[in-house]
Amino acid sequence: MEVRFKNNKIKKQCEDPRRAQKDYGLRMGVLLTQRVGELIAATSLLDIKYILSARLHELEGTRANEYSVDLVHPYRLVFTPITEGDVKVNELQSIHIVRIEEVTDYHGKQKRR
Repeated sequence: MEVRFKNNKIKKQCEDPRRAQKDYGLRMGVLLTQRVGELIAATSLLDIKYILSARLHELEGTRANEYSVDLVHPYRLVFTPITEGDVKVNELQSIHIVRIEEVTDYHGKQKRR
């Protein structure tokens, strides 16, 4: 799957394990780079659904059309599917491009920082 990034900061954190560990700590840094690797290795978002520890889920409210996967509780890796043509965002097998938006704890709030 093709993985894009919202900005260069999140790109560096996701692609460089040492940077991820420096910014988020050892455990979450390792898990962040692992999740990004899983996204890259997947053929579609449907593959991620079968990684039970990732706990892929579609978000609601002001975060509609975004998905997230678990990192270290309560943090999540949030990304937006990039669809082509008439593909709907809930057709997991048709999503081959995602844009990573942020690493965040969105519980108790629905607004982005």
